[in-house]
Amino acid sequence: MKIAVLGAGHVGPVIARLALAAGYEVAIAGSGDPSRIEMITDFLAPGAVATSAADAVADADLVVLAIPWHRFGSVDPATFAGKVVIDSMNHWPPAEAPLGTSEEVAARLVGAHVVKTLNHVAYQDMEPADGGAVGYAGDSPAALGAVADFLARLGFDPVPVGPLAAGRLLEPGSPLFGVAATRQEFENFVKEQQS
Repeated sequence: MKIAVLGAGHVGPVIARLALAAGYEVAIAGSGDPSRIEMITDFLAPGAVATSAADAVADADLVVLAIPWHRFGSVDPATFAGKVVIDSMNHWPPAEAPLGTSEEVAARLVGAHVVKTLNHVAYQDMEPADGGAVGYAGDSPAALGAVADFLARLGFDPVPVGPLAAGRLLEPGSPLFGVAATRQEFENFVKEQQS
């Protein structure tokens, strides 16, 4: 499975390193010319290939959106059709709109299978994964299965939290955001929200 990581800031290189360590092929893209991030990539995610976003997405089986939320509007939606897309972005300050960020992502990336995860863990706490619980939410059973497998291979303990709309439970303002919650704490919180 080939992984495309869009974003070469804090989160993207960490996810790229974890994916490389798990044996995945990884392409990483920033917002501009790939040559601008080659040195960063060589240093922060050795083994990942710096490329354009379009090329990274075209060749990928799974795409990780790790770009700042305000840059999401600049991605070309057409390139994501049919792709499994992990939305690890956050809206700062927390969004007050009726939709969670991943619902907005899914509405824009028509034909993509969006799963919300990895946004609620601080990049400093991602490695080593050490079996830490991470929540994930989505509407496509196949995409959820692929993402759960990916997260497990990275070393996390993936915990389903519901459909894509439940991704809000992982966003800023939620008690699960930025907290090293256990699987049981995730499951208890999700049950509380559903009752």
